[in-house]
Amino acid sequence: MKLHHKIIGSPSEQPLVILHGLFGSLDNWRVLAKQFSQSVQVITVDLRNHGRSPHSNEQNYQLMADDLAELLDDLGLKEIDLIGHSVGGKVAMAFSDYYVERLRKLLVVDVAPREYADEHSDIFEMLLALDLANVTARSELDTQLAEFLPNKAIRQFLLMNIVADNNGLKWRINLKALADTYPFLLQAVCDDETINIPTLFIRGGRSHYIKQSDDMLIKRTFPNSDIVTIEQAGHWVHADASNEFMQISKEFFEYA
Repeated sequence: MKLHHKIIGSPSEQPLVILHGLFGSLDNWRVLAKQFSQSVQVITVDLRNHGRSPHSNEQNYQLMADDLAELLDDLGLKEIDLIGHSVGGKVAMAFSDYYVERLRKLLVVDVAPREYADEHSDIFEMLLALDLANVTARSELDTQLAEFLPNKAIRQFLLMNIVADNNGLKWRINLKALADTYPFLLQAVCDDETINIPTLFIRGGRSHYIKQSDDMLIKRTFPNSDIVTIEQAGHWVHADASNEFMQISKEFFEYA
């Protein structure tokens, strides 16, 4: 699959590739990508069924890792640094399993390689139930969602996936396929594997996605890894504490 992507910065021997999370897009990383690009060429990517990338009824971590490998082939890149957040972090870990020879360093943001419990099926149901045919603005959809989803920031994040065309509003993401394949996104990655590339896990102190009980699994799977906690951050670590995240990341990747 030919993933939509953006490249900023001067060519680098090992560019930095950044993968977003569920319901996200490369636009979520626009500000930080610009900051990274002062040191290294940055490639932000829309995962399949997200952003402006193609849609497919199939979605799992093997396919998503293969998508990234195809993009690197198309760009003529042999080796990269890689950041992945949440679902994008699992894609990044899967890539390190299937294509370890193509990675210099890996940074995983607020997700462990384990299986996760279902926390989003209710959100998928809400989004699929939205009546796009009889509204003309995202604000009307926000009103529909507010009764069930009181967190305005989360509603705004989700509704960024609504776009307008000549026929009205529509989903840019492949919402139905994401809902259908969501169980695959909950699955563990790197089962019983040992991946020795330099790896950093950054977790949010106010997030439950990487628990203390995950540390042993992380260290067993990625023995050449460190785990850093940014205490004031939640799951969107890079947004909640962008300055600290940038400092830690640049030190890990050894960017000037």
